[in-house]
Amino acid sequence: MNFETNETQKMIAESIRDFAKIHIAPNVYKWDESQEFPVPLFKKLGEMGFMGVLVPETYGGSGLTYHEYITVIEEVSKVDPAIGLSVAAHNSLCTGHILQFANENQKQKWLPKLASGEWIGAWGLTEHNTGSDAGGMSTTAVLDGEYYVLNGAKNFITHAISGDIAVVIARTGEKGDSHGMTAFVIEKGTPGFSSGKKEDKLGMRASETAELVFDNCRVSKENVLGEVGDGFIQSMKILDGGRISIAALSLGIAKGAYEAALKYSKERVQFGKPISSFQGVSFKLADMATEIEASELLTHKAAAKKELGEKMTTIGAMAKMFASETCVKVANEAVQIHGGYGYTKDYPVEKFFRDSKLCTIGEGTTEIQKVVISRNILKD
Repeated sequence: MNFETNETQKMIAESIRDFAKIHIAPNVYKWDESQEFPVPLFKKLGEMGFMGVLVPETYGGSGLTYHEYITVIEEVSKVDPAIGLSVAAHNSLCTGHILQFANENQKQKWLPKLASGEWIGAWGLTEHNTGSDAGGMSTTAVLDGEYYVLNGAKNFITHAISGDIAVVIARTGEKGDSHGMTAFVIEKGTPGFSSGKKEDKLGMRASETAELVFDNCRVSKENVLGEVGDGFIQSMKILDGGRISIAALSLGIAKGAYEAALKYSKERVQFGKPISSFQGVSFKLADMATEIEASELLTHKAAAKKELGEKMTTIGAMAKMFASETCVKVANEAVQIHGGYGYTKDYPVEKFFRDSKLCTIGEGTTEIQKVVISRNILKD
């Protein structure tokens, strides 16, 4: 593996930093307090090519690799993890599912709008009673002539209200049958398709999370992605790539919190010295820096395997688990280094701390990652 940052990554990082200074940083706490999902911002990100990072240029995307994608998510998340989360969900889940499993006509129809940011995408797998046990879903899709009729609800869905299009997994067979679920693409405005309760969250408050509701929603057979019955299998493959997204998001949070703590430790003077000179603080910084470095290497190793088309389920789960746990620890230590100020909204570490926890839960909890890792290493 080549561990050098390439010129494209450097250019992207610089571009996002400049963009974030103007369009994101001044609004972080306003969006957080009001839970506003800033749709116009995502249109601007689309104009810059960051809403279709992995989409080939043929479909209006940027045609970049997972290494550049990690850079995009990481740099946005260093400024506002909530915005980083939404960029990740749009790219890797909804857009990624269509890119990986749609036929050519479907790709031509939907990918250009998603890649340009004209449309914002959602992805629906989780339900009220089926989080980690996604295979036990209750939302059904029953064939009626040329249409499937969907009934049920999905929850904890990013962009459920503001999204223009959603990839939704519904049961077309028996409950619990891994080949009894199918993926559908549903556009906003389809009769019987609506959004429900918006969640009032601890963190990631500018990233919209709500229900998707289906009430005799008729979806054309032409909107089925891949083969009928393959929806769950497809979803597991999408989540493999999605773990790289959450690892990148975690990396951005960890770096943002670490950099804030490092800066503060050099400026804060106690007993006539900057607190960075005290071993209790400097050792914290050493641990933070080391675990961030390890997280970054794991994340890019998973990306390299993904790019090569190699099986990366295990390494992806490792990267997601380690990076997400690291970002929680780093954010926690960053608050500790700031002392009382770290508990206030005057410094950014308070928000990094709240936002970090989602990373150990979303797209498969830490415990589920351990199930995936242990199952695969024991099988091998």
